[in-house]
Amino acid sequence: MQERSREIYKVTLVGSVVNVALLLFKFVAGIVGHSAAMTADAIHSLSDFVTDIIVLVFIRISDKPRDKSHEYGHGKYETLAMTLIGVALVIVAAGILYSGATKVLLWLDGTELEAPGMLALWAALLSIVLKEGVYHYSMVKARQLNSQAVEANAWHHRSDALSSLGTAAGIGGAIFLGQRWTVLDPLASCVVGVVIVRVAANLLRNALGDLLEHSLPDAVEEEMLQLVASLPDVVEPHNLRTRRIGNHYAIELHIRMDGDITLREAHDKASEVEALLKKYYGKRTHIAVHVEPVKMKDER
Repeated sequence: MQERSREIYKVTLVGSVVNVALLLFKFVAGIVGHSAAMTADAIHSLSDFVTDIIVLVFIRISDKPRDKSHEYGHGKYETLAMTLIGVALVIVAAGILYSGATKVLLWLDGTELEAPGMLALWAALLSIVLKEGVYHYSMVKARQLNSQAVEANAWHHRSDALSSLGTAAGIGGAIFLGQRWTVLDPLASCVVGVVIVRVAANLLRNALGDLLEHSLPDAVEEEMLQLVASLPDVVEPHNLRTRRIGNHYAIELHIRMDGDITLREAHDKASEVEALLKKYYGKRTHIAVHVEPVKMKDER
């Protein structure tokens, strides 16, 4: 297994261990502490664990070298993993919102809701600390490894920390403000659902953009054109097309060169363009350079 894959597995396993410990504690705290918000938070942690499994499976696939069936490599599987994580978050959020809204409606209809216990509050506070720590650890590693899937998983950890923050506020209010405010517990679970929806929307927007061949940001494309134009005897790099393939780029562009040079000289210059772009954007960058002849005296 390559070094990058090992590091991604390590980061994901750290998050998985934390998720398993938290989801067990949260389920117990939610049931024993009679807290809808904590039960919702436990379900969120369970979804974290499931997405960890998705990342582990798809990273192994995406890191395979290109073959006859996948001549551009398997990088899109990492983007697919990010898409599945986003979809999983939407499903989780929908269930949490439905459950929380149902209890709020019962309260409005005059039903007395049971106040949560202190165990639920302690579980929420512990979750905030642990998941925020795992978020920062995962995000640092995601940037080092240039991994979309690890970054998506990092935001999933952050969403769990944020949901636990809302959970803690709702549980604390329901405990300390008296029976009239027990509705704060299911309201907090609804807040958790909204937070998860926002995170899922961001993940899905980025993932679908890559799956639908969205171009790289304008600033990145402009940087590429400037790099190519800096090479001697290369003029007017144009017709640039870019996209992401998992954690690396695909770049296609046209360049103009003196039409009187030999084919070998043109080939060597195109290879120089390719080497320069791979130096800046990684060895696995897919590059296609089309050379157009031009009379250099006409360019003066």
